[in-house]
Formats: sequence, structure tokens, C-alpha cells
Amino acid sequence: MATITKENIGLLHERLTVKLEKTDYLPSFEKALKDYSKKANIPGFRKGQVPAGLIKKMYGTSVFSDEVLRSVDRELIKYLETDKLDIFAQPLPMEIDMHQLDMNNPADYVFHFEVGMKPEFDLADLSKAKTIRYKVTVTDEMINNEIERLQNRYGNMKDLDKVDTEENVLNVLFTQADENGNDIEGGIKKDNSLLVKYFKESFRRNLIGKTINDFIIVNLEDAFEEKEREWIISDLGLNKDDETAKSGYFKIQITKIGLLEKKELNEEFFNQLYPNQEVKTEADFRNKIKEQIQTYWDNQAKNQIHDQAYHELVDHTKIQFPEGFLKKWMRTQGEQVKSDEEVENEFPVFINQLKWTLITDKIVRENNISVQPEELKTFAKQQLFGYMGMSAETEEQGWVNDYIDKMMKDRKYVEDAYSRLQTQKIFEWAETQVKPEEKEISAEEFTKMVEEHQQHHHH
Repeated sequence: MATITKENIGLLHERLTVKLEKTDYLPSFEKALKDYSKKANIPGFRKGQVPAGLIKKMYGTSVFSDEVLRSVDRELIKYLETDKLDIFAQPLPMEIDMHQLDMNNPADYVFHFEVGMKPEFDLADLSKAKTIRYKVTVTDEMINNEIERLQNRYGNMKDLDKVDTEENVLNVLFTQADENGNDIEGGIKKDNSLLVKYFKESFRRNLIGKTINDFIIVNLEDAFEEKEREWIISDLGLNKDDETAKSGYFKIQITKIGLLEKKELNEEFFNQLYPNQEVKTEADFRNKIKEQIQTYWDNQAKNQIHDQAYHELVDHTKIQFPEGFLKKWMRTQGEQVKSDEEVENEFPVFINQLKWTLITDKIVRENNISVQPEELKTFAKQQLFGYMGMSAETEEQGWVNDYIDKMMKDRKYVEDAYSRLQTQKIFEWAETQVKPEEKEISAEEFTKMVEEHQQHHHH
């Protein structure tokens, strides 16, 4: 009868000693040899008639060690299940001397393994955490900008013969030239579309009155302010940090002149944007836009709360780890054995990820968080509609369901979707635990704060 004993060798670090008796492995060793002799193809002998002695001589040593190790494995698994040991990864074998295994002198053997135990811990108390729910103030300016964007986006382009206002849209051809307007051989040629008002204010008068096919010779520095010049330079494929690029000469030829006629603010337009939503007047329209902008910023603020909850859980949940075991385990996992230095360098990130895994496992277990097959299908459908720019109200079509069924058979996709939905539910749970104070903030301040936070985390 095999026996296993456990002794502590460090923080959450145990040594398991497996004692095997001959009777634990001999029967299976003899059976394995018999199977070999039935299957062995050895010249000069009929199949299945090879003498046992010859088989033992040829294959015995490797079959013997295989069976001994297989028996050890079996006993270990049984022990871990029966004693319900909650361990990290797999037991690591401590020095095994394979020379001690001698099929001609079967004996009782002793093997040692080490295991890292998972710790017991309490989650940080989210209800006591200082958290803030930001409320971004939606200003009239934000509403006006959005209305203007929609009016332009749905407006009509009217073709003109002559440039007559700063609002004209010009289709132009940029050709690299010298200051006299001679094309540079092999130089850049690029179409672009610009508003007259993208040019420097002092330069715009040079364009008024021009007609199709007219051209002007410009030095980029004279024609554009820095902001516009930067994107034009990169659009032309030049390097914006190159000093010579910004003072380069180009011939700009007008190929088309247009004027964007903004969409009128009337019930027909409101209905086009918000069908069947009772948006009749400009006041209704402004309210609708305000609501949408507010929803967008509220969702950003929700992400911010999730971020605060994450930091609270990671920074204030105290968990002890079997560091000695984990470092040993890290060293041997992977294609090549890692050096001590590599292990030390990678360890902090590894421990942080491991900590988050233990925290989320505990939240999932204690709050019965689960993801149902139906939710995975809905998630796949929303993703598909998002990619295709379709709305969820679109009539269900056969191919949609076929596509979803196909995705549900893709194991990697399902695992990824499952993990994303589970994470979402973990944060939704966390959001019910925190007690944030509300704080008004401007959109600019909020954006700046989030950017600074992200930079801080990427360094």
C-alpha cells in the first residue's frame, strides 16, 4: 500500500513524500511486458511468440521506470482529491534519482514533491473605499458642436464654379515643386480635400475668386498654421519633425469647388435621426442630443468607478503567497529554464496577475456569478451588428443565426467572450458594493484625468 505524508517547509509550502511498495507497481509492470510481447515485431520470431526474457531485456528498463512513475502519479492525484488540497499549478518533483529504479531488484521507493498552497484571505471592503462618481457637465457648446456635426454629416454638397467663401470645400492636387512652381521630378503628388478656412487667415484671400483648374504655389509654412500643417505634412507622407518639410514648396491645383449645405433643423431631419421618438421641435432635439452626450460621459464615469474598484481590491486585499514555490515553478515552466535574474524580474507582474485571478475567483464563487450560453450568443450578435454597423432592431436573418452558431463552435472565441462577460459581471458586482460620492467635472478635466491615469500606469 502506498502512503503519502505531508510536512511544512515554508510559508504555504509543503513537501509531499510518496512511499511506493513493490505491490503498487509490479502487477502493472508485468502486464505491460505481456502486452509488449503480444505486439512486438522482432525479426526471426512470429508476432506474439517473442520470449518474455528477450522482451524484458530489450524494453524492460524503460517500461519499468514508466510504470513506477505512473503509479506515483496515480497516488498523488488520488491524495490531492481525497484531501482536497487547494494548490497552485502542479506538484513539482524534488530530485528524482532514476538510477535507483532497477527492474531486476524491485524495491520500495520514496519520492518527494513540493506544492504551493492557495491562501485563505478576505477581500478588501469596497463599501469603505473612498470612491468618486464623476458627473460630466454637458454644456451648450457641446450640444451645439454635436448638432453642427450632424448637420454637416447629413448635409448636401453643392458644386460651384468659383471660390467665394471661407466655408468652400476644395478638392485639390498637391504637387511637390520649386519656388517658381516647376514640378520636381519624382516628387510627391497627392489629392486632398480642404476647407478654405483650413488655410492661414492672412492667406485665404489668395484663394477667393479662383476657379476650377487654377493653381497657387505655396510654401507650407506661409499657407498653414502649425496644427493644420502637421496633418497635411503627414498626409503627404513627409516627416513632421523634419524642419525642411514644413518650408517645402507645393503647387496646389483646384480640381473641384463645393459648398456643404447644412441639413436644416426641421421635423423631417429629427425623424431621420430618431425615428418614432416624438422629436418634433428644436428644443426636443437639443434635449435628445444632451441625453446622448450625457449617457456617453456617464458610461465613461462608470469605467472610472470600475477602475477605482479594481485598484481598491488589488491594493488592499492582503494575500500571502508561497513565493519560494512559485519562483521555482516559474523557473521550470516554458520552453527554456529561466535564470534567477529573469525570475526576479518577472515575479512582480506575475504575482499581481495571480493576485487578481485569486480575487476574481473568490468574487465569482461567493456571488454565484455565471455566464449562460444565451448570454454568449447575445454577445456575439451585438459584436457582429457593431462590426456591420447594423442596429439591433434589424429583422433577424437566417445568416445571422448561422454565423452565431459557427462562432459558438470556435473554442477560442467562446473562451474569450466568456472571460469578457465574466469580467463585466465582476465589475457590475463591485459597482453595487462601492458608495461613491458624486463630483461635477468638465469634459476637459475628466479627459485629462483619465489620460494622466493611463500614462501613469503604462510607465
